[in-house]
Amino acid sequence: MVHRVCVGCLPLALACAAAQTAGDTPPISDALDPVIVKAGYTTIDANTGAYNQPGWVQRRPFATTRVHIQRNPGEFGVEHWVRARESNGEWKFRMQEEFEIGLPGRIQLDGYYDWTIEGEKAEHLDFAGEIRWAPADWGDLWLNPALYLEYKVTDPSRGGDVIEPKLLLGEDLGNGWHWGMNWIFERELAQSKSQEIAVTNAISKTISEAFSLGVEMAIKSETVDGARGEPEHKVIIGPQMQWRPIDNMFVNFVTLAGCTEASPDFEGWFIVGYNFGSTVGAHSTRSG
Repeated sequence: MVHRVCVGCLPLALACAAAQTAGDTPPISDALDPVIVKAGYTTIDANTGAYNQPGWVQRRPFATTRVHIQRNPGEFGVEHWVRARESNGEWKFRMQEEFEIGLPGRIQLDGYYDWTIEGEKAEHLDFAGEIRWAPADWGDLWLNPALYLEYKVTDPSRGGDVIEPKLLLGEDLGNGWHWGMNWIFERELAQSKSQEIAVTNAISKTISEAFSLGVEMAIKSETVDGARGEPEHKVIIGPQMQWRPIDNMFVNFVTLAGCTEASPDFEGWFIVGYNFGSTVGAHSTRSG
């Protein structure tokens, strides 16, 4: 009789043991923890820079307008520029070879060499250095201001040295739209002491990871020593495009038409740049 009772209790004991084991094992679920991805319209619009600046800022979005800090600390880039101007059938070309390096503290240093082609003659124009500094990371101040100062050491046969301070502004307008504005004062320090006061505006739209389209405009007032009250007013405006064949490379095409008598009939820009440092897919590390 006792033997029958023990055998009858065996299924109950096994059931209790199984229940205890199940209680010690966490339940299996098909649900995964949610992954939150914060990005912009594309990775070009995502805030991937060391100063929280979006990818489009790190790829010189415009020819006539600079925006915030382009290079992250320790990052190095090179660019080749060609500017073509035509007035009354006469063409002039200016070539620019530029390098840039990013420094801590929201600082960027650029240096470049300019030379020109007029007719069939190529000539040296100037060496220049520029520094830009942003008082805050991208998004911390309205319009993301940055201060810019450039000095050109000009060949004496081509004019005097030039100093050029600028106020750089820029903003994300949402849904892939980008905007920039520069306020510019340029002064030749010798010879004719030419002076330029200008404002530039640019806007672009991200079409895809590889392309952006937009419009650029510049308004200038130029004078020379002895005729400050007789300025020449120049306005140029036209479409622009940026192509990004790979993450760290960009190519800009800009075609501008003159809108005043003193303006060039045509001004075109071609820029190709390469950045020795990752931007797309990087993570923002706010400078604090």
